[in-house]
Amino acid sequence: MRLRRLKTTDGGFDAKLDALTRYEAAQDEKVEATVRAIIADVRKRGDAAVLEYTRKFDRLPARGMAELEVPRARLEAALAALPAAQRDALGTAAARVRAFHERQLAQSWEFTDAEGTRLGQRVTPLAKVGVYVPGGKAAYPSTVLMNVIPAKVAGVGEIVMVSPNAEPMVLAAAALAGADRVLAIGGAQAVAALAYGTATVPRVDKIVGPGNAYVAAAKRQVFGQVGIDMIAGPSEILVIGDGTTPPDWVAMDLFSQAEHDERAQSILLSRAYLDAVEAAIVKLLPTLARREVAEASLAARGALIQTRSLKEACALADRIAPEHLELSVEEPEALLPLLRNAGAIFLGRWSSEAIGDYCAGPNHVLPTAGTARYSSPLGVYDFQKRTSVIGVSEAGARALGKVAQTLAEGEGLQAHARSAAMRFK
Repeated sequence: MRLRRLKTTDGGFDAKLDALTRYEAAQDEKVEATVRAIIADVRKRGDAAVLEYTRKFDRLPARGMAELEVPRARLEAALAALPAAQRDALGTAAARVRAFHERQLAQSWEFTDAEGTRLGQRVTPLAKVGVYVPGGKAAYPSTVLMNVIPAKVAGVGEIVMVSPNAEPMVLAAAALAGADRVLAIGGAQAVAALAYGTATVPRVDKIVGPGNAYVAAAKRQVFGQVGIDMIAGPSEILVIGDGTTPPDWVAMDLFSQAEHDERAQSILLSRAYLDAVEAAIVKLLPTLARREVAEASLAARGALIQTRSLKEACALADRIAPEHLELSVEEPEALLPLLRNAGAIFLGRWSSEAIGDYCAGPNHVLPTAGTARYSSPLGVYDFQKRTSVIGVSEAGARALGKVAQTLAEGEGLQAHARSAAMRFK
């Protein structure tokens, strides 16, 4: 196959780049309507509706909700039954993810001003969180680690994981990460149950984790009733190369996202490295188990872009704001100050995106579709909330009350003004 080629010196380059990189997921009206009906049904009938949809969509012949609860003993048994290599790898990844996220833990703080007024911020964990883990065709134990561990580190009171037809490695990851409850339910019905609560499923404060179009639509529709992490778009990788990394490595890094999804995006920015990488892509593509998916992705949204310099490449990367940004160059530290917008930045040829996905430690739940311009990776801070603390002294009530009165009168809010004034008049 031949990949799309662009040059920053081409006429109309900006429009071509925007057309390639600006992804807006169209909301399917049929999906939205179906999800809306499921949510309404779960709100009305609770467990009975969840059970009915679980039998229909996940083909689980459960007679009652109790059969969909995965006991702790089964999680521990799944962990014990894993081959030693898988168990050790999962344990190493979990330890690294935990160690990284422990450094994100925010603490409460306060101070007292000159008038003796006490001001501060209380940082407290959410009480209950729901974690959605896709099940069925593929197993995602890394998703369990990346979503459950930060919540655990934050001190969330109860973490409820939902996953239909979960594979043993997913259950093992739940045991390692510390999920409090695991329910074998999925789809929009699971999201609705977590958002509104049923007799069996607790109502949570926030729902995190990826899912298909129905899960994404359900998260979008229940937002406000509960918090959500994000509505993620297709996976993305952008590589800035200076020609010092073996072309085969770069090609495989581009494949690492292209194999996810036909809508995933893989882009290389380089001054004079494109031919070598394209030759490696042509050579290695037939060796992929998911060749058809990767090929469709590269054809639809892949590109090799010739830039005039590494500095220009960094400016383009900042404009694109990719989910994953690899600086596959000799001196990555020199480029780092030029970059602001990316979900995760990988420094140097040894830093493959794949290691970040599984075991480096930082979270692999990252902003996509350009949202890295204003949002961040999932972290402990997503499972903590902040509450302001204000303790005004008598002296403060006099000094600050006059300020408040003046401003309230300026806004025409008489009760505000009088409330403040009563304390110093």
